[in-house]
Amino acid sequence: MRHTRVKDLLNGTNILHEVNAKGWVRTFRNNQFIALNDGSTINNIQCVVNFENTPEETLKRITTGAAISVTGNLVESKGAGQKYEIQVTKLKILGDSDAEKFPMQPKKHSLEFLRENAHLRVRTNAFGAIMRIRSVLSFAVHNYFQQKGFVYVNTPIITGADAEGAGEMFQVTSLPLENLPKNEEGNIDYKKDFFGKHTNLTVSGQLEGETFAMALGQIYTFGPTFRAENSNTSRHLAEFWMIEPEVAFNNLDDNMDLAEDFIQFVIKYTMEKCPDDLKFLEGRLLEEEKSKPQAERSEMTLLEKLNFVLENNFKRVSYTEAIDILRDSTPNKKKKFQYIINEWGADLQSEHERYLVEKHFKSPVILFDYPANIKAFYMRLNEDGKTVRAMDILFPGIGEIVGGSQREERFDVLVEKMRVLGISEEELWWYLDTRRFGSAVHSGFGLGFERLVLFVTGMTNIRDVIPFPRTPQNADF
Repeated sequence: MRHTRVKDLLNGTNILHEVNAKGWVRTFRNNQFIALNDGSTINNIQCVVNFENTPEETLKRITTGAAISVTGNLVESKGAGQKYEIQVTKLKILGDSDAEKFPMQPKKHSLEFLRENAHLRVRTNAFGAIMRIRSVLSFAVHNYFQQKGFVYVNTPIITGADAEGAGEMFQVTSLPLENLPKNEEGNIDYKKDFFGKHTNLTVSGQLEGETFAMALGQIYTFGPTFRAENSNTSRHLAEFWMIEPEVAFNNLDDNMDLAEDFIQFVIKYTMEKCPDDLKFLEGRLLEEEKSKPQAERSEMTLLEKLNFVLENNFKRVSYTEAIDILRDSTPNKKKKFQYIINEWGADLQSEHERYLVEKHFKSPVILFDYPANIKAFYMRLNEDGKTVRAMDILFPGIGEIVGGSQREERFDVLVEKMRVLGISEEELWWYLDTRRFGSAVHSGFGLGFERLVLFVTGMTNIRDVIPFPRTPQNADF
């Protein structure tokens, strides 16, 4: 008999029929009641074992984590909390199960412990919910752009370009590290490397994406990116996924419209598709909040934060106006900010961004027209000569979630900016060609996918929203 997913059994109406379900045991109570889960839903289905047709040796092997197959009649449940249950007539253990060694016992585990067991943590309710939400969000991203007529572009993972100019990149080489070839100057001879030049893992698909936007009009990338930033914070990963649309003929206002519409679409879609998982995570977070001091508790529940983004227009504020607001704010005057705002030109921190969203405007915020010296070389220089057409979107509880800009389409201005910053024209000759031939106004933005999953799930550490986190000194699994 073909097995039926637990989600379909719980949502169906075809009771009093024989069914087969397969999954993993979450709990086994009183030597009779099995809570079975197959990953299709946060909810378990109760399976009631019949002693008469289940050998005692089989009962002893029904342990937490065991994979089993049950066959029986689907009936309305007499117990509270479940609609249906399976009255088991046949039970089979599908694989070996060592109850004493299985780490994911039915009790509360610390998130740190679960990270150490990332290969098994998805069997817990919390991580099952997170990964289902991640999957739905991923589909929603493609769904949005495909509906809008965007072309999906796969940009290179191995590249010779540093899109951000930060230099924090993972080098790719096939050279023998124990005997590196040298040139006449005594430097490493990269001409003998696999690609004949110095190459790295990409930090962004943007530059390559721009070249396609100049031919296809509107494109998006959605792929892995890598940054060798030696940071062990709850906001950083060495390997993560980026969503980067680029649109020809869009100015900064168009870019802000696109980003706001996109984010609201994917959040609304996920809320519609994952109500049970979100409800579970909201309850989990409410329990966690109870253990915090009153001053540190969130003012909004998870679903309230998501609706906050859906129900409020994003407030658009210039960097200059934001600096004035922050400089005159009570936390700044009373030195409650960790980073005090004294003058124009400061690089805003998460605490400043959250103040603007949660305390001052009480809505999502889009900041624009940042100082040129704190933004990347490819952003369009404004007429004042000191700001660029950049934008960041700020959310409650998380701060910046999107960064983007109108790109510098003027060849001479771009070359001069690269010269001042020491960026090689020779290495980016192909990028400059898009300004030589048929240049036009264009814009785009980048959204770190894990940052989005972090917001939607309400988790507080980015390592908990990716299947296998890559961080300094950690490449397990």
